[in-house]
Parts: sequence; structure tokens; C-alpha cells
Amino acid sequence: MSMARKSPAEKPRAPKDRQFVTALARGLDILRAFTPRHPLLGNSEIAQRAHLPKPTVTRLTYTLTQLGYLNYSPESGKYSLSVGVLALGYSYLASQDIRPIARPLMLEFAEYARATVCLAARDNPYMVFLEVCQGNPTFQMRLEVGARVPYGMTALGRAYHCGLPEDSRAAMLVEHRKTATKEAWDGFRASFEKAVREYQKHGFCVSLGEWNKDVYSVAVPLVSRDQSKVLALTCAGPPFEMTRQRIFEELGPRLIQLRDRLFAATGGSF
Repeated sequence: MSMARKSPAEKPRAPKDRQFVTALARGLDILRAFTPRHPLLGNSEIAQRAHLPKPTVTRLTYTLTQLGYLNYSPESGKYSLSVGVLALGYSYLASQDIRPIARPLMLEFAEYARATVCLAARDNPYMVFLEVCQGNPTFQMRLEVGARVPYGMTALGRAYHCGLPEDSRAAMLVEHRKTATKEAWDGFRASFEKAVREYQKHGFCVSLGEWNKDVYSVAVPLVSRDQSKVLALTCAGPPFEMTRQRIFEELGPRLIQLRDRLFAATGGSF
């Protein structure tokens, strides 16, 4: 499914873009620094994780605390996300009309495949899960709505990448090149070039133990009718269920059918 028009959300902003508010971007970078593995962070830790000067972080964490997006613990001297962030996340999820439509179709596929089926969107270098359906009672991946996985090493990220128009894909690679080491860049570029070739040939992308040696996965992009939004669907599970042969001959083609059913059920509007 190709795209002819570039989504505004995918257009990288130049450093001298007069419309770009750097202070706001830095505040959001601070919120992104918190993860399930790092729920409590001090200003120095935030500065390191967000790649920001500590004085800037100190001012912004104070502001975010006053606005209700961070909590501060005087005892530990550290911050944690506050309920204000949850309110924003809930508002986003509640606005995703595709989720109640997608869930029964995804659950049906998950039970058939004896695997985990997920719907995800991109958040900078990650893919964030919008819906998760477990179909294997003996092997359930520890994934929840809101959890994130790396963009580059997963079938989800590769499928999302392939759902973008060519100029947006190229722009994303240019942006990644600016911050990556040569070794990381060479691997990243090769990974995505292979994914594009794979997608053009089969209509889906795979990750065979590259993100996690115990997980094989296949994914497809889901592009809205007006081409303004790109999501990705994946089916993932253990190698003994998700064999390479089964992925390429059975699950990949069926995942394309699931994507097309979901597109038809939503009218391509989501």
C-alpha cells in the first residue's frame, strides 16, 4: 500500500524552523525519559537520558511538576510521572476508534496463530503498542498497551517504515545518521534496505530473532485512506510456533488479509 503524500507528522523539522518551539520539545523529551524500568529519575539522570543541560532540566522539571505532569519526592530527590500524563494518554487511546474494531479481529488471528498480535504506532525511536491480543496460553509475551519496543530491530518498526512514502523514509534515515555511530548506522541502514526489499517482494516484513532471540515476528503497515496516518500490525511468538516457513507461507499472507479486513471495517479512517 503506497503513499503519495507526505504526512505532516513524518516531516522532520529543520533546526532553524521558526515554527518549532524548542522549549516544548525539551519538556516532552523529559517526559519520555521515564520508562517502566526507570520510573524514578533525578535531574542529573534526566539530563543524561534526554541529552539536555542540567540547568535546563532543572527549570523544566520544576515547571512540569507545577503543571501536574511530574511528582517530586523530597526524600529521594527524584521525580516520577504524575497523573497528568495518564490523562493525556487516556485521551489519546479513547480517540482511537480503530481499537474496538481491531480487537476482535486481532484476537481471532492470535488464537489461530497461537501467538501475540499487536497494533502499534511510532513514537520517535520506538513503536508503542495501542492494542495487544494474546493467543497462546503457554507462551504469552510480556507486552501491554503503552509498552515500547525498538523501531529499528523489530518487524513492527520495519513495517511502519515501509508504509511511509519514499521521501519520508529517506528523511528518517538522514536524521538517524546524524546521531548514530558508524557501526550502528551501517547496521540500521542495511536492516531497513533489506526490509524494503522484503516488503516489495512479499508485502510484509519480518524479524527472526534479531530483537529477541526467542521471538520471531512478521508485520504489515496499515495506512489510512487519506494517507495521513501509518500504524503497524504484527504477529509474534516463539520460533517453534513461528517458524520461518510458517511465517512466509502462512502467517505473513494471512496478516495481510487481516490488515485489509481492518482497513475495510474502518473505511480506512482511523
